Amino acid sequence: MEQLSYKIEVFEGPMDLLLHLISKKKVSINDVPILEIIEQYLEYVKRMQQENLDVASEFLEMAARLVYIKTASLLPVHEESEKLVEELRGELTEYQDCKLVAGKLAKQANGFDYFWREPEEIEADLTYTRIHEPAKIFKAYLAAVGKGKRKLPPPVEAFSGIVAHKIVSVASRIDGIIKRFTNSTKQKFISFFEHSESRSEMVATFLALLAMAKAKRIYIEGDGDNAEIILLQGRGENIEIDE
Repeated sequence: MEQLSYKIEVFEGPMDLLLHLISKKKVSINDVPILEIIEQYLEYVKRMQQENLDVASEFLEMAARLVYIKTASLLPVHEESEKLVEELRGELTEYQDCKLVAGKLAKQANGFDYFWREPEEIEADLTYTRIHEPAKIFKAYLAAVGKGKRKLPPPVEAFSGIVAHKIVSVASRIDGIIKRFTNSTKQKFISFFEHSESRSEMVATFLALLAMAKAKRIYIEGDGDNAEIILLQGRGENIEIDE
C-alpha cells in the first residue's frame, strides 16, 4: 500500500479525504476500486490516532461505515455491499459537485469575504398549508429511518450466526467413536448420531466413520436402521485426516 504523506488540516471532512484518495488514482468516481480506497482511508485514520491527534467524530463515523461495507463484501452473498458502495459513490458525486459550485461562487465574489446589509423585519406566516396523504408520510418515515440505520456500525448480534457456531473436528469424533467400544465391539450405526448437538458434529461423525472404515479400523455390516459398526481390534492402518 502506498505510504500516506499528506497533512491532516487540508481535509475539511471524511468526504474531502475520500475525494483526495480518488483523485490520486486519476480515474472517475464510478471507476475507482472502493475497497482499495477503504484500506487507505482506514490507514489514514489509524495514523491520526497513533500521532495522538484529535480525530473528529465524522472521520470515525465514516471509518465505521467503511468497515461495515468491507465486511459485507466478504460474505458469500454480498448484494448489500454493492448497494452500499453505490450509495457511497452517489454521495461522493454530490459532494464533488458541491465543491465545484462553491469554487465557482468563490471566484465570482471578486475577493470579498462576505456580504451584508442591515437586517429587515419580515412578517412570515408560519401556518403549514400543504396536505399530505398518511401513506406517503409513513413511507417517507420508513425511508428516513432505514437510511440512518445503514450508516451505523452493525450490532454484535449480526455476527452471531457467523462466529457462534462450534466447529467439531473429525479427529475428536474418531476418539469419541473408539471410546464407545469400551464394553462392546459392536454398536448400532444410528447410535453414533443420536446425541449429536449440532449439524457440524453429525457431519464430523460421519466423516470419522468413513475414515475409520477406509483405514480398516471398523467394519460396517447391514444397511438402513439395522446397520452395525464392528470394531476390528489389532487391525487397520493409520488414519490420515485432511483438516
